[in-house]
Order: sequence, then structure tokens, then C-alpha cells
Amino acid sequence: MPDEKPTPEAEVPPTPAKPERGGRPARKKEEPKEEPKAPRAPKKLEGVKEDFRYIVRMANTDLDGTRSVAYALTAISGVGIRVSEAVVDLAGLSRTERLGNLSEQDTDKIEATLGNLGETFPHWMVNRPKDWESGLDLHAFGPDVEVRLRDDINLMKMIRSYKGVRHETGQKVRGQRTRSNGRTGLTVGVTKKAALEAAKAKKAEEAGGKKAEKKEEKKEEKKEEKKE
Repeated sequence: MPDEKPTPEAEVPPTPAKPERGGRPARKKEEPKEEPKAPRAPKKLEGVKEDFRYIVRMANTDLDGTRSVAYALTAISGVGIRVSEAVVDLAGLSRTERLGNLSEQDTDKIEATLGNLGETFPHWMVNRPKDWESGLDLHAFGPDVEVRLRDDINLMKMIRSYKGVRHETGQKVRGQRTRSNGRTGLTVGVTKKAALEAAKAKKAEEAGGKKAEKKEEKKEEKKEEKKE
């Protein structure tokens, strides 16, 4: 028999060499920690007197002495920028002067002017015109604002006015819608469905108990009739 020729074997593609795993990166040398820096000294303000006050106490409020007088007074509750500018003008002081540069006499002038705003301001500019106790035009400022607000709410509650009752129940007072806003309690979302189901189940139990009581009463009546 003639020699058979060997069949050519299929060439197998060479397997790609696996990439060598890189070694762990060398740890960085620990750098020496920097020492904590000392706190910076406050910046020196320009145009500051020797007896400059950084905090000025006025109307039971701490005011920033580095701000101008007109804007520093707005930190007092009940005093806005327009009221503060008018107060500074009535006191005869500069609006742009820093509050800390003012002397105690100047700050006393400002406080005295704030106390007499009801007399010096027009009735449309005060925040408490025709006060219900005195009938005068007053301007409340500082802690007096919260005190008078609390007294007004307590009076409305005491005379049982509509607004007072709304304040008591925690509802909206000024006519806002309450169907979608200010919802509290069991009327929100899924809890409403759960509450309704629980109420239905409770009613069904009560109805079942009443039916059982009625049946027992009828049975007792029948027994008494038979005895008679």
C-alpha cells in the first residue's frame, strides 16, 4: 500500500502572554506634619478710634460695631433699613459712621429716638397703629415685639374669636387653603385609607355585638313568656 500522507494539523493560534501584574506601588514617604498655625489677628479697620467697641448693646440686642450705623440697627427686631435710616437722621448722626465709633451719649440718643417713634413717625410707618389698649400709634422693637404678639394671640384665644380658635387648634389663620396644605394627623396619604378601614371594622364589630345582645334579649323574653 502506498504510504499515506500525514494530514496537516490545524494551526493553533498562539496564546497571548498574560500581562505581568504590577507590584504594589511604593508607599509615599510620610511627609512631616505641619504645625497648626496660630489664629490670625483680626484685620485692622480703617478709621477706627482708640475706644472702638466691637459689640454695642442696644435694646437687649448685641449689635456689630464694625458695620455702619444704618445697617447695624437692622439687627434689632422691628427695625428695618428704612426705619433705621430715619432713626439715625432724627438722632442727628451719620448713616455711614461705624457703630463702634459712637460714644455712649450717641447710642443713648438712638435708643431715646427708638422709644419715641410712635410720636415722631407718621401713623402709616409704625408697626402698631391704634394700639387696642391705649389707642395710640406705637412702634414695637426688640423683645417687646414678641411680648405684644403673644399677648394679642392670648387675647384672641380668650375672647374665642375665629382667629383665636384657629390658633388653638393649630390650623391656618389667614384664610389659606387647607385641603392640600397644612395637613396633619391621620389625613395624610395611605394612613387615611388605613384609618377608614379600621373605623369600618370597628363599626362592624360593634354592630355584631349589638345583634348578639338583641338575640339574647329575645331569647330571655321568650323564656319568660313560656314560664307565664
